[in-house]
Amino acid sequence: MGLLDILTGMQNGPHGNQSQPGQKSGGMSPIMMALLGLLAYKAFKGGSDRPASAPTSGGGGLGDILGGLLGGGRPSGMPPSGMPSPGAGSGGLGDVLTGGLGGSILSGGLGNLIKQMQQNGYGRQAQSWVGHGENEPIPPDDMAKALGADDIETLTQQTGMNRDELLSGLSQHLPNLVDQLTPEGRVPTEQEATEMA
Repeated sequence: MGLLDILTGMQNGPHGNQSQPGQKSGGMSPIMMALLGLLAYKAFKGGSDRPASAPTSGGGGLGDILGGLLGGGRPSGMPPSGMPSPGAGSGGLGDVLTGGLGGSILSGGLGNLIKQMQQNGYGRQAQSWVGHGENEPIPPDDMAKALGADDIETLTQQTGMNRDELLSGLSQHLPNLVDQLTPEGRVPTEQEATEMA
């Protein structure tokens, strides 16, 4: 199952396509953009684990990265892939994920997300999402603590969602996304993740 299949299934849910606040017709919902943007940022932020083509100048903060990825532009140093965005025209995050950097972003982003959650005291929840068995829920307030205020604030700015809406969406969808992206009960290697992208 590919990443776009996973995202489509998550967005449509068991009752078909449900319109979400701020969703553009035919486009990706804000929460799906937030989930993918979060993984992309965690991959780029990961220091030595950062993909070779990750931006290294111009600030490189979450706002710069997400503004480029979600807004259809590219952060400096990011090559175009020539692939269409999932449901959102050309350019942007879909290009990166379905192009050559997809495996680096998925593998690195997941690994760095899990690491950050462990450092912030939410390792048990994160490991339940990766491992086999039930996904342990995480309340919105705990999600905010697990990810950090700066990242949450920038995700709200870039997706147009308010803070409560964003945290509720991340609490609801991030455990399932991580679970589906880790079918072997561990973070996939870059090669495995590339095959998913």
